[in-house]
Amino acid sequence: MKYTDNAINIITTKTYKGIGRAWIVKYLKGNESVDKIVSLINNNSKQEELITVDDFEFNKNQTINQIEIFEDSCDGLVAIGDRNFPKYRGNVKESERPIFLFYKGDLSLIDFDNNNVTVIGLLNPDERIESREQKIVSEIVKKGITIVSGLAFGCDSIAHKQALIGGKTVAFLPSPLYKIMPAKNKSLAFEIVQEGGLLVSEYFDEHKSGMDLSSRYKDRDRLQALYCDTIILAASYAQDTAERWKLFGQKLDSGARLAMGFAKDYNIPRAVMYDQNLDANNPMFDLNRELINADKSVTTLTQKSLEDIIDNIDLNKEKAIRQNNFQTELFG
Repeated sequence: MKYTDNAINIITTKTYKGIGRAWIVKYLKGNESVDKIVSLINNNSKQEELITVDDFEFNKNQTINQIEIFEDSCDGLVAIGDRNFPKYRGNVKESERPIFLFYKGDLSLIDFDNNNVTVIGLLNPDERIESREQKIVSEIVKKGITIVSGLAFGCDSIAHKQALIGGKTVAFLPSPLYKIMPAKNKSLAFEIVQEGGLLVSEYFDEHKSGMDLSSRYKDRDRLQALYCDTIILAASYAQDTAERWKLFGQKLDSGARLAMGFAKDYNIPRAVMYDQNLDANNPMFDLNRELINADKSVTTLTQKSLEDIIDNIDLNKEKAIRQNNFQTELFG
C-alpha cells in the first residue's frame, strides 16, 4: 500500500479527542513535523492530558499496523498536503472537506482535471427508470466522462454497470475497502477496478453502531457531490413520500436527497430525470418534482439539456478556477 509519512500523521492526528476534519483543515496544511503537530494538539484541542512526541509516534505505529492489515484491498492512502491528493469541486466548509482518502484503482479519476458526472437515485427503480437511466449514462460515457456513484443497489448499480460498457466509473463507499457494502455488490466493485475505475473510502475501520453507519452514509453522499462536475438524479422518493402516498411499512431511501442537498451547498450543477407526461403520478419521482419546483437552477434532462451539461463542464471549471472556488490554500 502506498502512503506518505504525512498521510499517516494526518490520520493519526484525527484519532485525538476533539479533532475532526474542521480542526485539521484549520491547523494543518500537510507535511508538518511531528513536533509541530504535537504542539498544535496540546495547545488547540480538547485533549485532557498533554501528549508527547513519543505518545504520538506510538499511536502512529499503531495506525500503520492497522491499515497495513488490509493492504491487499487497498492500493493507497492520500491526505491533504500530498502531491496527489485530489482537489474537490465547489465551495466547501471546513468540517466537510476530505482530509484523507483510501483508494483502490486509478486515483486520477477524481482529480479536478478529470470530468466527472455523478448519477444517483433510489434503491428499487422500475424497468422504465432503469432503461432511461442507462441511456443517459451511455450518452455521458460516449463523451469520455467518468461516472461517479455510491455502489448501492438500484440506480447506483445501474450507473456503474452502464458506465463499464465503454467507460470508467468511480464508487464512493461508506465502509472500509476490505468490507465492501453492500456485500452483494463486491463483484461489481472488483469489476470497477479491473476495468480501470476506482473505489474510494474515508474509513479504515468498521462502523461501531447504527448511528455511526448512518453518519458514514451521509459522508459518502457528500463525497459524491464533492468530486463531480454535475450531479444527476435518476429518480428518488422525497422525505415525505410514505405519508403522501400512504406507503407505510416500506423503506424509502433519502441518500439521494442528501447528495443533491450537498451539491446545492457546494454550488455543483444539478439535474434531474423527469418527464411530466410519464412521471407525474409516480412516487419514485417525488424528489425530482420537489427539486424542480423549489429551484429554477435545477435542470430537467432532455436530449438538448444533457448535451448542454456535457458541453458546459469545462467552461464551468474555468469559471471556478477564476473565482478561486476550490482549495487554493492547500494546493495553490
